[in-house]
Amino acid sequence: MTFTQLHLAQPILRAIEEEGYTEPTPIQAEAIPAVLEGHDLMAAAQTGTGKTAAFTLPMLQKLFTHKREGKRKIRALVLTPTRELAAQVHASLKSYGRHVGIRSVEIYGGVNIYPQTKALRSGVDVVVATPGRLLDHLNQGHLDLSHVEMLVLDEADRMLDMGFIHDIKKIIAALPHKRQTLLFSATFSKEIKRLSATILHDPRLISVAADNTAAERIKQTVHPVDKAKKADLLSFLIGDRNWKQVLVFTRTKHGADKLSRRLSADGLPATSIHGNKTQAARMKALKAFKDGRVRVLVATDVAARGIDIDKLGQVVNFDLPEVAEDYVHRIGRTGRAGNAGEACSLVCIDERHLLQRIEKLTGARIEKVLVEGYHPDPSIKPEPVKARGGRRRQNFGSHKPRGRGGFARRS
Repeated sequence: MTFTQLHLAQPILRAIEEEGYTEPTPIQAEAIPAVLEGHDLMAAAQTGTGKTAAFTLPMLQKLFTHKREGKRKIRALVLTPTRELAAQVHASLKSYGRHVGIRSVEIYGGVNIYPQTKALRSGVDVVVATPGRLLDHLNQGHLDLSHVEMLVLDEADRMLDMGFIHDIKKIIAALPHKRQTLLFSATFSKEIKRLSATILHDPRLISVAADNTAAERIKQTVHPVDKAKKADLLSFLIGDRNWKQVLVFTRTKHGADKLSRRLSADGLPATSIHGNKTQAARMKALKAFKDGRVRVLVATDVAARGIDIDKLGQVVNFDLPEVAEDYVHRIGRTGRAGNAGEACSLVCIDERHLLQRIEKLTGARIEKVLVEGYHPDPSIKPEPVKARGGRRRQNFGSHKPRGRGGFARRS
């Protein structure tokens, strides 16, 4: 199948061709016709499958073919869990919509609110936003959502995990009841199914990969190692295997900063990215990584959402995530768009139970490889992994607030 067979307008096909694409990915081939037919959608798609274009292309098509006269009103709303993902979606809209005259704006925290307010006042067709900052604008009367025809929840599972459910409810309450709603998630968890039942109407179900399984194209390895030797092992692996571009995940913000300093001291240019850094600092660090000026980007989960790097070869879990689904999101940063990728995890005795959860979720045993000189000491006893500020997966409908030490509710 080619994009021309999806009945997209010529200006959109032109932009797709200029981006170098001719054939849709599986998620695009299934989702685009369903969206154009007006169906609600519940789609399970891992990162790197082309899911962003799966909703931006039909969104642009519908807005372009049914243009409205007069001042622009917000007709489509995309909610994302993080600033980086919002920026990625907005970039997709601008790229594919360059010839159709659709105006969009990205809205998230950590930056000056005035340019966002100015853009909203001038009139836009599409808003791409994180829930917290969007609510700020809504509460201050900066925008009107009563004309929204299409709502997209991108990476909905992450938004629930980050505690955005109440913000999402408030936003949905401001939308017209009659609308098209698209929900994209890496997994169809119980919470996602519960949410979808309240906001979707007779949705088309699409799954481009087996539920809750890691991408098969990614080679996964576990290196057992003592906690105190993790940094030494990581430094050794990067140098010994000549990894040129490595995305490393840590459990905490402090850990990300500490590890990036250590790697830099070892002669491996590194920087960190996490929620405590300003948006400008995060964008600067990401650009340095993409441009090859730093070899290693050390990130926490929240900051890494939306990072889209072509042909990223290596992802390392310096710390295993507390929530097993996060492992799937992490390794999905590599092996994108059909490319091969590798993901290795440095696992100490304290994290053995976290590894068991991941293997249960993915339904596969991950190969264990001991690295010479870094064998774990069998006499060391496991200690409990400290939770980050009480972070837990939040059930839909729960009214318990998030702790300030965990992920911030507003992005």
